[in-house]
Amino acid sequence: MIAVTSPGFVLFAALLAGLWYVCPPPRRWQLMLGANLVFYAVLCWQALPVLLACTFLVWWCGRRTAAKGTFYAGLAAALFPLLLLKYLPAAFGWQGKLANALGIGYFTLQLISYLCDVRRGKLLPEEQYARLLCYASFFLSITQGPFNRYDELMPQMDRPARWDTARVWRGVQRSAWGYFKKLAVADRAAVVVDAVFANPAAYDRTQLLLGSVLFTVQLYADFSGYTDIVLGVGEVLGLTLPENFRQPFFADSVKDIWARWHISLSRWLRDYVYIPLGGSRCTKAQKDRNLLLTFLVSGLWHGAGWTYLVWGGLHGLCQAAENHLPPRRGGRIRHALRMAGAFGVLVGAFVIFRASSLGNAAQIFRGILCNGGHAVFSNYWELGLTSMQEQLTLYAGIVCLLAVDMLHEHGISLREKIAALPLPARWAVYEAAVFAFLFMGRFLGGGSFLYARF
Repeated sequence: MIAVTSPGFVLFAALLAGLWYVCPPPRRWQLMLGANLVFYAVLCWQALPVLLACTFLVWWCGRRTAAKGTFYAGLAAALFPLLLLKYLPAAFGWQGKLANALGIGYFTLQLISYLCDVRRGKLLPEEQYARLLCYASFFLSITQGPFNRYDELMPQMDRPARWDTARVWRGVQRSAWGYFKKLAVADRAAVVVDAVFANPAAYDRTQLLLGSVLFTVQLYADFSGYTDIVLGVGEVLGLTLPENFRQPFFADSVKDIWARWHISLSRWLRDYVYIPLGGSRCTKAQKDRNLLLTFLVSGLWHGAGWTYLVWGGLHGLCQAAENHLPPRRGGRIRHALRMAGAFGVLVGAFVIFRASSLGNAAQIFRGILCNGGHAVFSNYWELGLTSMQEQLTLYAGIVCLLAVDMLHEHGISLREKIAALPLPARWAVYEAAVFAFLFMGRFLGGGSFLYARF
């Protein structure tokens, strides 16, 4: 198995890196194509023909986008897997190995961006089907992003990247930090979150509030952890991939959240939904409409349930409302209050996102408002964690995560600070980090990455 959470992925990435630097640069994209197809076939071979066929149709239509009908046919071909494998199974309750096939949300949107860029004249149509397939199936992005643009990714496949020990080591460090986020924070927080959302009536208001906050932390640690892993592997290969997160818990508005959270998706929505709808160059009412429609599309992309649609609509409404607020005044206290408000919106919206239904979300909110008790620390076993040590380890991991984000928010790179230390001190830090990872990581009972289902 070569899922990103498995040791097999580390071996797979290491083998690819070794082959990458001995392969002649003109052939590297072909090596990457082979690695992509092996990776996808191992994880979801049933959907491989869908990926191959969808990419072929988009490639064929992309060479003929001068005809408007052909362009729309290409868009339909790109969107068809989403309709067939995601929305129709959800609508009719179909079950099967192809329902929610791995990566359809990602390769679909990447193919749409390629087709639209060709139509706009930003890109020349790709002459080789295999190169477009290499882009669509890129193994570092196909399961959870980040979204790549064709003109940003594929030229790097042809550019001779030489071995750089310092760069490779930085990539390994970043991937290791991603695994820490996943194993030490996200997977341990998931125990509490799963317990709380499964039976909200069994918990008091503080436990429900903790579970709600911890889901936001879990999702951030899980998703940004995955991003760190794949961007680190990309750095090892000499590939620059889009950043997907920028300290979202320090956002001071809903608009700022989306400038920091899933940045590559926000960029895609801006360029291929919001701007084509009219963007900001229109009346205030039309701008509000464009924002709302854009985030409804975002919700629909995440899932076919009402919870996702309401989640997206809520973010759209909040951003529209922010556009009508008076100019913001400065000051640390006001900034802190705005950060608290933005975080509250983020947590509340993610309760709806995580809930199994709107009724389940209503149970959570009702319990926070109406349930009694404040026994979260004394009744930790009721939250699924087996000991106080487990609970303290979780909170210690969260503190580490927030501390690093705070340094980055103030423009301080921890990796650069460590690299500047004398060699003995630097290796002492590395050894301490390895020990902390082995001690704090939850290596058994962890799940897959949350965004892999989208």
